[in-house]
Amino acid sequence: MDFFNNEIALFSHVYLILILGYAILLMSSYLILAHLSVRELREYLKKNSFVDYNVLLTSEFAPGLSLIAPAYNESFTIEENVKSLLSLNYNNYEVIVVNDGSKDNSMEILIKTYDLVQTERHIHPQIETKKIKSLYVSRNAAYRKLIVVDKENGGKADALNVGLNIAQNPYVVCIDVDCILDKDSLLKLAKPFLESHGKRIIATGGVVRIANQCIIKNGRLVEVNIPDLMLPRIQVLEYLRAFLLGRMAWGRLDGLLLISGAFGAFDKEIALLAGGYNTKTVGEDMELVVRMRRYMLENKMPYSVHYIPDPLCWTEAPEDFKIFRKQRSRWMRGTIETLSFHKRMFLNPKYKVLGMLSVPYWALFEFLAPGIEFAGIAITIVFIILGLLNWHFFLLLVLFVYFFAVMFSVIALYSEERTYHKYPKQTDFFKLLLAAFIEPLYFHPLSVYAALVGYKEKIRGTKGWGDMTRKGFTKKE
Repeated sequence: MDFFNNEIALFSHVYLILILGYAILLMSSYLILAHLSVRELREYLKKNSFVDYNVLLTSEFAPGLSLIAPAYNESFTIEENVKSLLSLNYNNYEVIVVNDGSKDNSMEILIKTYDLVQTERHIHPQIETKKIKSLYVSRNAAYRKLIVVDKENGGKADALNVGLNIAQNPYVVCIDVDCILDKDSLLKLAKPFLESHGKRIIATGGVVRIANQCIIKNGRLVEVNIPDLMLPRIQVLEYLRAFLLGRMAWGRLDGLLLISGAFGAFDKEIALLAGGYNTKTVGEDMELVVRMRRYMLENKMPYSVHYIPDPLCWTEAPEDFKIFRKQRSRWMRGTIETLSFHKRMFLNPKYKVLGMLSVPYWALFEFLAPGIEFAGIAITIVFIILGLLNWHFFLLLVLFVYFFAVMFSVIALYSEERTYHKYPKQTDFFKLLLAAFIEPLYFHPLSVYAALVGYKEKIRGTKGWGDMTRKGFTKKE
């Protein structure tokens, strides 16, 4: 019996050391990425402080862009969002709204608001998609850039592939139709394509921010506010960390695996050569970036993926847990599917930074982290029941992790205040600071639970996105 107790005590000790080691490894990676991000952000701001984007606006060399906006049951926001897309500061672009078999009145709103009529346009599809019912253009010259496609439901990836087939320009900008873009977003997004320096730029992405409680007028963001509800408010912090302290670093390392599906630009030719969007995953945005990069590496073609720290896109975040859980479980399924499709890249030197660093990082800290945390909680509960937990060590570990999480959010908030300062009200700063202290106790457990649901859905073979109900943006009277 003493031998058994000694073995359990040893296991408890080893378990706590392993948990501490994983936590230190994770936190160290966050700090390294934050350091690289801050350096990259400073260099970007210095380099672009004297850029006159009006030169690009009037330049004959400005690349042609095709905006592709898939829409499914977006009646609450679609009118404002299409207005936003049509009023951007850019000359050479078209807007392709793809109605993916919506069950609401999205199509009726588009036809009425933009005076749409059916048109005959011959399409040479390079990617197989669901059937297109009709193509529409506007009789109003003010909306001459707009093309609306009404198609059978096939999911977001299928809708984006329809847009790729129809797009007339060499670069496509894929955007969620529920997003509001900054007026100069296309100018900033197009700039890297003109600065290739011998490498082909195959994709660029920008920062996405939370638009809940912000005021939108005629498709423009006119007032930035912090969400009243705690769930979307904490997501503001989460997005600041992810974009300002994460993706900036991965861009600097040339190891970026993900350009947000909410707003990203791609070289259309490479996207088509790589096969377009994968309709067999709900993480089509991440999977396409990985596949395009893999295509370039396997064909030994010099290339680069750029990331822009400017807040270019504003989107509506889930305000209730049910919708939040659907979103985050889908994100986890998409991560699992992408890592599975490209598992041969894992620790494969052939794929350089992607194979040796990016893919292993995502596998260890994005895919496995929720499962490791859940297992740790379960083992801890067993140790408590058996009276084997070293409470002094355990409480110190919990406090260490808690204060690190708060500190990292404060660093992200400080970086935002010192750079773009999109939340100018002093009360907004303190609201976000309070959210930083609440997040580890409230938001993080919800995120872990949603990720575990994603595990379960993947094991069960769940497909599709699920309905993502929108409440719409606040309009200024």
